[in-house]
Amino acid sequence: MKVHVGAAATPEEAEAIAKSLAEHLGVGIDVYTDDGDEEMPAASAEPPESDYPLDDDLGPTDRERDLQAEIDDILRGGPEKYRDRLAEQGKLFVRDRLDLWFGGEGGTRGAGDASATDGDPAGVKFEDGRFAAFDDWHPDAPGGAGENGNDGADGDGDSDGEEDAADDETDEVDRDRLPGDGLLTGAAEFEGRDVHFMANDFTVKAGSMAAKGVEKFLRMQQRALKTGNPVLYLMDSSGGRIDQQTGFFANREGIGKYYYNHSMLSGAVPQICVLYGPCIAGAAYTPVFADFTVMVEGVSAMAIASPRMVEMVTGEEIDLEDLGGPRVHAEESGSADLVARDEEHARELVADLIGYLPDRAGEKPPKRETKPPKFSPDGIDELIPASPNRAYDAHDLLDRIADAESVFELKAGYGPEIVTAFCRIDGRPVGVVASQPTERSGAIFPDAAEKAAEFVWTCDAYEIPLLYLCDTPGFMAGSGVEKDAILEKGKKLIYATSSATVPKQTVVVRKAYGAGIYAMGGPAYDPESVIGLPSGEIGIMGPEAAINAVYARKLAAIDDPDERAAEEERLREEYREGIDVHRMASEVVIDEIVPPSDLRAELAARFDFYEDVQKDLPDKKHGTVL
Repeated sequence: MKVHVGAAATPEEAEAIAKSLAEHLGVGIDVYTDDGDEEMPAASAEPPESDYPLDDDLGPTDRERDLQAEIDDILRGGPEKYRDRLAEQGKLFVRDRLDLWFGGEGGTRGAGDASATDGDPAGVKFEDGRFAAFDDWHPDAPGGAGENGNDGADGDGDSDGEEDAADDETDEVDRDRLPGDGLLTGAAEFEGRDVHFMANDFTVKAGSMAAKGVEKFLRMQQRALKTGNPVLYLMDSSGGRIDQQTGFFANREGIGKYYYNHSMLSGAVPQICVLYGPCIAGAAYTPVFADFTVMVEGVSAMAIASPRMVEMVTGEEIDLEDLGGPRVHAEESGSADLVARDEEHARELVADLIGYLPDRAGEKPPKRETKPPKFSPDGIDELIPASPNRAYDAHDLLDRIADAESVFELKAGYGPEIVTAFCRIDGRPVGVVASQPTERSGAIFPDAAEKAAEFVWTCDAYEIPLLYLCDTPGFMAGSGVEKDAILEKGKKLIYATSSATVPKQTVVVRKAYGAGIYAMGGPAYDPESVIGLPSGEIGIMGPEAAINAVYARKLAAIDDPDERAAEEERLREEYREGIDVHRMASEVVIDEIVPPSDLRAELAARFDFYEDVQKDLPDKKHGTVL
């Protein structure tokens, strides 16, 4: 490169200029003076030789090695003694848990026992925020650890202090470890599906939530809204850190925003939550906001307050299992969809569950190769007793309709009078709402109505067609169910059925009495088809109740017991003729009567034909029924 300088420049100045520019620009420099010879530069300089080789021998320096050492330290999690306790508690260290979930190729099942320093599992695409709260604890943080106020505060709902600040045996530095602020977030491939995930690290302050972890959680949710990918919440949190609540509890971007984001994600992408430990107070809302919640037997619980807090506020003495363990939420509150035997089983359940769901709203759920049913449909007619008062198991009916090994029941222990389950018919995912005659004759109780309403609502959100198998005497009556809000919860089931725009098929299996036919997708509720089996009946009430209501005085006036019984039987059969499925078909109340042996094939054909049916709801903001 040629450079011209003034005539007054001395040779020494010209040389200095050439050397400086060559070093700065990295090219050869020739300096000429304005009155000098254009053929001969006053000074020349070449750039200095590079300090590092410009070939393939380049590699990491101490800078990268130091960073990797910091990452490896973060991957260790919290204090070692808390990691040692996990095995006694029957659960995995959080990074071993990620290996179980995402360790195989394509996010298939891993070993679940990888070393924390082995790197990310094969299915983990990336992790966000590993260095969150780094300044608060790590000795290599700029300025030294602890300057930003790690005060060792614990969660608001730990297992009555089991995971409190470390005891005297624990080194002070180890005690204050806060890797990732106790929360892992990122993206992974799970069973071939892209998902967002979060996972609490119980070795860090009992998985409690603080400012940096909250920020990570919120960003993960907000990114899920943008990508439209499912979210997995692997929860093991004692709640918020009480002594650090300033700045993340009630702020616009604090813990409260979790549940706003849950609400925005609801029905947009599937949200699946698995509980591995006590999730107390604020931490308990994520599982109930999720579309599906799995609790792990023996280790998980969720409650609005810990047993210690309950006793302080109410005086009630109760342990965590009885307060909010899996049995409570699977059988009494209905908050748990599934209960897993252990961590491996929890993953298996979710792997099965996600196979019925699309990635996002507006997409069809994935189909699979069809399988013949477990048992032949030829047995359906014999399975259904002629007497409406005799029981049969709805699961046995499903085993003759659905593809083999495809029935996946949810909330089996809650509201058992209705079975809610996913299955496949000819490879197509279907949501089933089936009366269960083995449970109080299939009468609809408040819990069953609530369970079915939520299931219908969820299926409709994710484009899963609905199949109603109706065999119910109707909604239960009595003072007990009135106090338990049978009208309110029954209303929700009818509303959900009315509002669902996915393809709906209804089968009158046997009895369809009273408002039961309304809730179970009857003719007035815009199903694509209502078909009946020859055992079906549709009426305001069953024959016995009807005869008692209408002819009680007439029958009481007959003194002879045999004559009275004969007249009662005659009236009953006369009434039954009026509600028989043949009469309903003759009056075009239903669309068709189907031979039971043909039911599976009939349903498969109808679901296939109506796959892309379009339905419109009134132009309004939303209904007022929740």
